Formats: sequence, structure tokens, C-alpha cells
Amino acid sequence: MNTPRDPALAITTLAERPELRDPMWQMAEDWPQFILHDPVGWAYMGRIIAELPEYVVVATDAEGSVVARGFSVPFVLDMDGRRELPGTGWDQVLLWAFSDLRHGRKPDTVSAIEITVTTGMLGRGISGRMVAALRDNARARGFRELVAPVRPNAKHLEPEVPMSEYAFRTREHDGLPCDPWLRVHARAGGAIHAVAPASMTVSGSLEQWRAWTGLPFDTDGPVLVPGGLVPVRCSPEHGHAVYVEPNVWVRHRL
Repeated sequence: MNTPRDPALAITTLAERPELRDPMWQMAEDWPQFILHDPVGWAYMGRIIAELPEYVVVATDAEGSVVARGFSVPFVLDMDGRRELPGTGWDQVLLWAFSDLRHGRKPDTVSAIEITVTTGMLGRGISGRMVAALRDNARARGFRELVAPVRPNAKHLEPEVPMSEYAFRTREHDGLPCDPWLRVHARAGGAIHAVAPASMTVSGSLEQWRAWTGLPFDTDGPVLVPGGLVPVRCSPEHGHAVYVEPNVWVRHRL
């Protein structure tokens, strides 16, 4: 029986249901505005849909409305110059994936890129089902591992705490991560591997940052912004500010 926390969902790949492409983008979501201006994501997210739809999973409810999406990409990890998950995390794995696609390399690993649940369905266990769907999809395609540069979803409440400290906090009663999103991955079978200290970089003029955040950006040094996992570094003298986001590499053995 489906309870309010366990809604009836159909989860398929975008390759199986290409008609969901537009509705998938039209979901209500709550990403911080500045995150959408990472140049690597700007360049490649649309290409995942166009060129790798079999690695995109989409969830629809009983009425057929899109309520969640999950992106992933295949890439080569076992090759010279790689072999270790990169400290530049999310950005780097996207660059690797599309370089491998262009050069015709046979991938050996899949990385999750994004899981988004529409705002009206948050807190109902859907994110865990999307992690499971990405795991199942990677396994069905013959892969032995899914990795994920995870953006811990409660870290923004403690932006000045180093990720190297935050990521490894666990609860006393069950040993699971304190962070809710890391806990979802742990319950799905993932293990925290390492911090990616420079997983995503967003730079912009002070005018851009003011538009993205509504903050003045008129003082030199760190600026705390809503939704930021760490402070933004502001330089009024040079007219720009830079956000370098740490993520947490989680490995899912399949």
C-alpha cells in the first residue's frame, strides 16, 4: 500500500520516455540561483539529456506528472591521469564524461550528477528511491560502481565549518551520517570516500552576485549567502566574487 510518504511512482529512463523531457525541466525546484551559473553545468547539463538520455531517470506520479529527475554520466576512471576520484568533483567528472564520449572510450564507472525532487513532494522518501533508480540503472548497464559528488543538504546551515569535519559526523544511536542527504546515500548502500574540496566553482561580477542573492557584496572577504555551503570570497577592489563549493564523494558498489 502506498502511504503519503511512499507515493505511487513510475521511474523510467528518459530514453524510454522522451516525451518527459520538457516537463522534467518545468518542475518546481529550490536550487540557489547562483548554483545555476556554474559554467561547467551550464555547458553540459543539456547535453546529458540530448546525448545520454539512457542515464537520466525520471519519476512520475499516479497522474503522470513529473515529480523527480536524476542525472548520471558514464566515464572512465581506470586510466592514466585519473584512477582517483578528483578533488574537483562535480565539474571534473562532467568534463571527463564528455571527453570520453567524444573520444569513444569505453566507460567503467557511472557518476550521479543531480537528483531533484519537486518542491511539493519533498520529505516523502522520493530522493532515496531516485538514488536506488540510478544504482539499478548503472547495474543494468553492466557497471560495478556508481559514484556521487554529493552536495550535503544541511551543510548550508553551517557554512563556516570545514567540509572535512562536517562530512564525517555520525549519529550516536545508529552510526549513520548526521547530514540527511549523506544519510540517504548511506542507507542505499553508499560509503563516504573523500571530500572534493573544489567540486564546483561559480565566479561572477559583483553586479551578478547582487542579482543572484540580493546581498550588497560591497565588503572585502567572505560573504555568507543563502544556500551556500561555504562563504563566497568577495573582492570589491577587483569587482568580482568567487564561490568554490566542496562536495563529498560517495561510492556505491554495485
